[in-house]
This record gives sequence, C-alpha cells and structure tokens, in this order.
Amino acid sequence: MSERLSGKSIFLTGAAQGIGLAIAEACLAEGANLFMIDRDGGLLDRAASGLSASDGRLGHCEADITDASAITSAVGRAAQEIGPVNALINNAGMNVFSTPLDATEVEWNRNFDVNVKGAWNCCKAVLPGMLASGGGAILNIASTHSFTIIPHTFPYPVAKHALLGLTRSLALEYAGQGVRVNALAPGYVETQKALDYWKSFPDPVAARANTMALHPGGRIASAREIALAAVFMISDECPSMNAACLVVDGGLSQLQHPA
Repeated sequence: MSERLSGKSIFLTGAAQGIGLAIAEACLAEGANLFMIDRDGGLLDRAASGLSASDGRLGHCEADITDASAITSAVGRAAQEIGPVNALINNAGMNVFSTPLDATEVEWNRNFDVNVKGAWNCCKAVLPGMLASGGGAILNIASTHSFTIIPHTFPYPVAKHALLGLTRSLALEYAGQGVRVNALAPGYVETQKALDYWKSFPDPVAARANTMALHPGGRIASAREIALAAVFMISDECPSMNAACLVVDGGLSQLQHPA
C-alpha cells in the first residue's frame, strides 16, 4: 500500500460489483477511508465482507442514488463512520439502449434519473461539506458514449453527454473554492455485463473476439485498470486537473473506421 489516498474519505456509488467494486479495492489499498453504497443491499453486504480494511476505514449502506433524501442520509452516515466526505466517486449508472422512436417515456426517465439526476443528488449532498472544509474532489464515471454515438443505444448517450455538462459546470463553479470535478470515460471493460453481452450471441467466443478486434491494441480494459485511473484522478497527484475527462478506451474512440 502506497497511501496515495491517505486522508481521503471517499463516498462511492454503485460499489457492489464490476468497476465499482474494483474501485473500492483500489481505494482501500491506497489508504483511503471508504463508504460504499449500492441499491442492491445483499450484493453490497457480500462485496463489503470480502474487502480488507482496518477498523474505521470502511462503511456501507444500501441506498438508491435517485432518492435524494436517502443519499443525504447516507452521506451523513458516512461522515459518522469514516469521517467527513472529501471525495466522491459517482460510479453508479445503467445502460438504456433503444432507438429514438422506440424508447419509451419510462426508459427515458429512468435513464436520466440514474445517469444524471442520481449523480447530481450525490454531488449536492457532499458539496456543502467540501466547501465548508476548504475543498474536495469529485469524479464522475462517464463513458465514451459521452462524446461519441453508437446507433441503437438511445437515450443512453444523451444522458452521458449531460453528465459531462454537469462535470464541467460544477468544476468551473467551485474551482475557486478548492473543489475539483472531473470525469473518467471508460470504453469497453471486461466486466460481468460484458460477459453477459457476449453470451447473448450464438457464438460468445466469436462475439468476444469481434469486440477485441475493434480496438487498436486488440484488447479491452479490465475493471482494475479503470480503478487505477480513478485513484489517480481522485488523489492529490493532479491538483490542476479540473473540468477534464480522461478517456480509457484503448484508442477506440479515435478510430474513424474501426476494423
């Protein structure tokens, strides 16, 4: 452990699995105090029980980011268990893929409630404490969908574009008060969601190979690689990084015509 996050009390959403759990592991390994939330309480309990942390460094509770009052309560609980929150990682999100005329109003609303409003609920809950204490760091987990469009994924990229707008707006609003707000945009990541996606094809092995072939390096990121990027962005190693979006997609989004 290098203690890169020593002194950080981090509030992490969507922490029970995938990228969120990898971020939790990396933050604890770097000396952070960590409070984890997820809307799946049972999965969160199991995830937290598998993590290693000394007394007072790890807390968790079930909470839905779309419920502003629940998030306010969870942030208060975090302050009691791990200390006042001075770093937020908005990882929770959901895929909503359709076409513009086929997407239902329910899908549209849920997409924005989770991917934009949920992130804002968390920012709004932690910002007063950060401003009162002289600063903090917020990291929104965005996506390459935040600046590129893949047909038939509507309205997900609309919300992810909006998440970048939220990131930049808050970053510039509070830069003079010591709060940094940035975004991290993963591309394809080898998580359970990706495995389930490949399994939906008649030939999962071929489907996985096709995904890899899209990328210049022939591979996609692991959840741990995304987690290590998150550690850097939430740490004090990049004090001038603000209103930025770090892309971790193996160069895929720069290809004009993917192979």
